This record gives sequence, structure tokens and C-alpha cells, in this order.
Amino acid sequence: DAAPATGSGRFGPRGRPLRRSSFLVGFTGGLGALAAYALYLGLRNALGILVLVVISLFLAIGLHPAVARLRRWGLPHGLSVALVAFAVLLLLCGGVFALVPPIITQSGQFIEQLPNYIEQLRRSETVNELVERYDVVQKVQSGLNADTVGRALGGVLGGAQLIFGTIFRALTVLVLTIYFLAYFNRLRALGYSLVPASRRERVQLIGDEILTRVGAYMVGALCIAVLAGLSTFVFALIVGLAYPMALAVVVAVTDLIPQIGATLGAVIVTLVGFATDLSAGIACVVFFLVYQQVENYLIYPKVMRRSVHVNEVAALLAALLGVGLIGVVGAVIAIPTVAAIQIILREVVLPRQQSR
Repeated sequence: DAAPATGSGRFGPRGRPLRRSSFLVGFTGGLGALAAYALYLGLRNALGILVLVVISLFLAIGLHPAVARLRRWGLPHGLSVALVAFAVLLLLCGGVFALVPPIITQSGQFIEQLPNYIEQLRRSETVNELVERYDVVQKVQSGLNADTVGRALGGVLGGAQLIFGTIFRALTVLVLTIYFLAYFNRLRALGYSLVPASRRERVQLIGDEILTRVGAYMVGALCIAVLAGLSTFVFALIVGLAYPMALAVVVAVTDLIPQIGATLGAVIVTLVGFATDLSAGIACVVFFLVYQQVENYLIYPKVMRRSVHVNEVAALLAALLGVGLIGVVGAVIAIPTVAAIQIILREVVLPRQQSR
């Protein structure tokens, strides 16, 4: 028998034989790409639920100090969570009670006055002349076809879906917040147990400090929002604006949004003021210009400096980046996220870089 060819050796030693076929490598890589794409699709489809979970988690972290305070007073854990949840429900019901009746009242008044508005339009010579000149009646009749009615019904159904969807999301956030409050210590212990035992104590200390900063931020932001709402309520009573409680609730809720929330609430109240009277609108402009300067340069920096210790420039950039990524929710969670990153950089990253 002929001996197997061993080669001349002129081209160097032979390498180790390939143990994996190129087909197997490509197939495995293709499966990995498909799995990554499927994970991306799943995260994209579940983004709405994940945002609700993040909101609930931040609310639970902000409310947990109240539960801990009640526990220190000797109340059981379940009763403490129930009292805090009941207080949150009272606040929500108070906001709904302040906002819904004015909307219903104004809508009812508009519906009652609608026949008078139509009759005034019919008696107006200018309106009748415009109707005849541009043949409005025929255009309206030609526009009332099946497609137009279908689009109108679709818009009504879309509005109803938006309302019920908002209610569902609010209830979901409320239920998740109560759940996170009830099992807060267990969830925190579970998260720390996933860390190796050699580093668990340090991670627990850093994690507790981050949770404290986040809770302090939530409490500080809530105090600033309540102060803005109370100031607006007193101002609305003095000026004589309609529905001062509703306007105060709107300002307090929008003030929870960093950077742009106070301006948004001021614009809404100012529009109501101009709709009431010119002097009332001017008074609203002056009041909010003065109050926002006081809040931006006196109240907000002092509260946030004591609670989260975040630089003003970093807070502004984080809020803008958060708005660009996930909207209003990103702006709300931006500042505590920056506070957490600062702690990790100071306690973990920078010491490690110094030791190299």
C-alpha cells in the first residue's frame, strides 16, 4: 500500500485541522442574528409596558420613605403600604374631581348655547353672503358621504380608545406601584443576591445610596410641584379666574416635568386668563414670570442640591436627552438617573482607573 502523502515541507508546517464546518458557523451566526432581531422586536412591542413599569418603580422608590416612616412609628408593613396607597388614591381622586367637573360644565354650556350660535349665524348677512358665494351647502352635502362618515366615526372611536387607554395605563401604574411598595424589601434583597458574595456588601451600600437619592428627588419634585399648585390657587382666587382648583392641579402636574413643565402650565393658565379678561391675562404673564424666576433660581436649586446633588448643567442635558429618547417620562427620570451615574462613577469607575 502507498503511504499517505505528508507534503514536502517547503511551505511550512501544517496547521491543525478545522473541526467546525463553515456551514455550521454560518448557521449558528444566522440563528444568533435572528434571536437578536426577535429580541429587538419584543422590546419594541413591549416598550409601552416597560415604560409603565419604570414609572411605577420610580413612584415606589419615591413613596417607600413614607412606608419606612410609618414602619418606624410601629405600624405593620401591610397597613403602612395600605395607608400610603390610600393617600395616593385620595390625591388622584382630588385631581379628577378638580378637573372633570369644569370640563363637563363647559361642555354642557356649549351644547346648550349651540342652537343660539347656529341661529345667530343664520341671521348674519355676512355669513349668508359667504355661504351663497362659495356654495358651502352643496360642498357640505357632497362631503357627507360614506368615507367622510367613516373617518368621523373612526376619529370618535379613536378618541374613546385614547380615553380608555389612558385610564387603563393609570390603573396599571397604580397597581404596579402598590405591588412594588408591598414587596420592595424582597425585590431589593433579590437584586443584591444576584451579585457575587465578595462584592455584595459594597454593591448594597452603593445601591441603597442610589435608592435614597432617587427617593429624595421624587419627594423634592413633589414638594416643588405642590408649592407651585398652591401659589397658582391663591393667585387664581385673587385675580378671579374660573375654576382655580383645576388650574392649580394642572400647574402642579405639569411642574413635575423638568425644564419645560412649569412653562407649559404657565401657558395654559395664561390662556385661560386672556380668555377671561385682558387684565387677568396680563396679570398671569407677570405672575408666572416672577414665580418661575423664584422657582428656577431659589427653590429648585436649593431643594435639588440637598436631595440629589446634581450639577445644573448635567441636569439640563440629561432632561433634554431624556425627552429625545422616551419623551416626558425620560425627562422625569433623567435627573435621578444622572445622580445614580455620578455615584457609580465616583465610587466604582474612578477608583478603578486610579488603581491601574
